[in-house]
Amino acid sequence: MSPAPATLRTAIGEVNVDRPLVVGVVNATPDSFSDRGDRSTAGSLRAVERHLEDGAAIIEIGGESNVTNRPAVAAEEEIARIMPVLETAVAAGAVVSVDTYKPAVAEAALAAGAAIVNDISGGGNEALIEAVSAAGAGIVLMHTVVEPKTQRWDESAYPEGITEHQLEFFAERLARLEELGISRDQVVVDPGPDFGKTPRQTVESLRGLPRLAGFGCPIMLAVSRKDFIGALCHRPPSERGAGTFAALAFGIAAGGRLLRVHDVAGTRDFLRVLEALQGEVEVDPALRIPEEIRREPPRDDRV
Repeated sequence: MSPAPATLRTAIGEVNVDRPLVVGVVNATPDSFSDRGDRSTAGSLRAVERHLEDGAAIIEIGGESNVTNRPAVAAEEEIARIMPVLETAVAAGAVVSVDTYKPAVAEAALAAGAAIVNDISGGGNEALIEAVSAAGAGIVLMHTVVEPKTQRWDESAYPEGITEHQLEFFAERLARLEELGISRDQVVVDPGPDFGKTPRQTVESLRGLPRLAGFGCPIMLAVSRKDFIGALCHRPPSERGAGTFAALAFGIAAGGRLLRVHDVAGTRDFLRVLEALQGEVEVDPALRIPEEIRREPPRDDRV
């Protein structure tokens, strides 16, 4: 496995990716599959504030859910949904990624201070790529064989094996990005869990992460609350936290660097313990647990 790069070049400068970074998801949409909280603009603004307080290194804002039972929204509506949230995040000093496959949305977001575009169309829209190139932005290149907002569950889809398919896909797309002015130090590779994949295919693709690391790009782990975890554990989205942390632990060991998650506080705790156990951070010999959090009183379940 090639070593992960130390930095990612974005529209607002270099981002250190030498160690895993938490990317906090903000769904500025009324129909997110995984978020049962306040979906208003005010709710999204509070989510930005909470993610930053909890230690997110990057805020990712999306204005269109990828749920397949809703039509795509117009670019103008998507821009209207994300812009107040994006402007607030930028004003707070956040590194902002915008989750979109529409060139007009990418252009508006980059003009407003976004640093990265997360393209779930897999780099297939040259107008979007040109917008990223013109801004000198970072880009998340996600593997997919389906159009956005569509699903494909076909166990025969990758006869050569999904990792072999992904290696060919990323090699071709990275070469095309370079032709359009985007170098590898601007690219994050995302294996695309659940996108055009059955749960088994998603698991197989994540097992292939060490080979994807050979491209020399940081890897995004967009596994938070995904369907493959729900299928394995038989849990709805809000109960997939334990499965998400298991997938993150595996992915980090295989080279993952950008952890795209809904639960920023939980992920920061997960990383803090993991890095201490791996010897990547020092544990102060004087560290002790405060008495007020050492124990909890018995819970009274009487009605």
